[in-house]
Amino acid sequence: MKTLKVALLGCGNVGAQVARILLTDAEVLADRAGATLELTGIAVRNIGAKRDVEVPADLFTTDAEALIDESDIVIELLGGMEPASSLIRRALSRGASVITGNKALLAAQGGELNALAFENNAQLRYEAAVAGAIPILRPIMDSLSGDKITKVMGIVNGTTNFILDAMDSTGAQFDDVLKEAQDLGYAEADPTADVGGHDAASKAAILASLAFHTDFAFEDVHCEGITKITAADVAAAKDAGMVIKLLAIAERSEAGIGVRVHPTLLRRTHPLAAVHGAFNAVFVEAENAGELMFYGAGAGGAPTASAVMGDTVAVARRMASGGPLPAISAQQPVKVMDFCDITTSYWIGLEVNDEPGVLASIAQIFASNGVSIETLRQDSNPESNAGTAELLLVTHRSTEKALAATLAAVADLAAIKEVTSVLRVEGN
Repeated sequence: MKTLKVALLGCGNVGAQVARILLTDAEVLADRAGATLELTGIAVRNIGAKRDVEVPADLFTTDAEALIDESDIVIELLGGMEPASSLIRRALSRGASVITGNKALLAAQGGELNALAFENNAQLRYEAAVAGAIPILRPIMDSLSGDKITKVMGIVNGTTNFILDAMDSTGAQFDDVLKEAQDLGYAEADPTADVGGHDAASKAAILASLAFHTDFAFEDVHCEGITKITAADVAAAKDAGMVIKLLAIAERSEAGIGVRVHPTLLRRTHPLAAVHGAFNAVFVEAENAGELMFYGAGAGGAPTASAVMGDTVAVARRMASGGPLPAISAQQPVKVMDFCDITTSYWIGLEVNDEPGVLASIAQIFASNGVSIETLRQDSNPESNAGTAELLLVTHRSTEKALAATLAAVADLAAIKEVTSVLRVEGN
């Protein structure tokens, strides 16, 4: 049986689990891959650091470049832009295949790295870069390659889903739940990448690139986080039979393709509304396959290592069989839509003076800007805000540009005390 030398770059939470699987499941992996996968070394910054699993000490090295130059397959789990980018390029340039979970790097340089792999008859795979253990990238690339995907919409960040789900179930404020998430290890000490939506935006760029056969970068994704979501927003949504989720959305329309990440209201009957805790799920709509949903653990050492090893076995199987590499999917010319031209429905909260004629004035402004109101609910405020009322409106689909003009005109009305919330609505 052919032996393939495997280099592992990084031995953190995920890398340690990958090393464990390669060492303890060697015989099973060989049967499935048709080749022996020999872990020849693990490149780390600090050889003496404490690891999550027992790994033979003689496997560790600080010379990543020398390790790459002797390997057939390189598994990059360092994260970040450098030295990850340089090391991946070094491996691909010499014909070694690469498996990575580096979503930030792929969102910035994915097109270049895929082209470099193809030029050197190497494979580049990155299932672990989006939604942890959930097999989503390969189904999009392979199973749905004969279909036309119209929309990909998903919960792809476990930290934000944990926070919003806890706010929904307990009524707690954002800051209190964020601290709980940090104490439980779901959120980093600096949670900006998660709660600011940046992690989800990188994954959205990868999903859009594969779903629509073109190159989307992080900069092409409109990004909003969840830091402004209040307990009052969550409670109002709950009262209306809805739930707030941070969604990554890539959608095709006649005007082009829009890619965005933002807090979104879903009716509780939508499949994504039932995704709780730190779990992830991706909802795909295609012309012929219809609606599909992929659900599972979105993070964690062992679940993410599962995705890495799936890619590793697939790469090894092709290398062992000697079959030709698949051609790069032809890049389709598409228009990346400006966010102001994207259409969706909106949930708008207004605090207004409780007096005759207010509703008529508001309705007239919405109509004059081409924004149609689907539902409207009015609640009187408690005694502390006597003389005012809360309005909650849900609109039919409209553009961001039209909504912005509408809200600006509404805010100028003397009867409007405050625009209390603006959230987008998706799903039926």
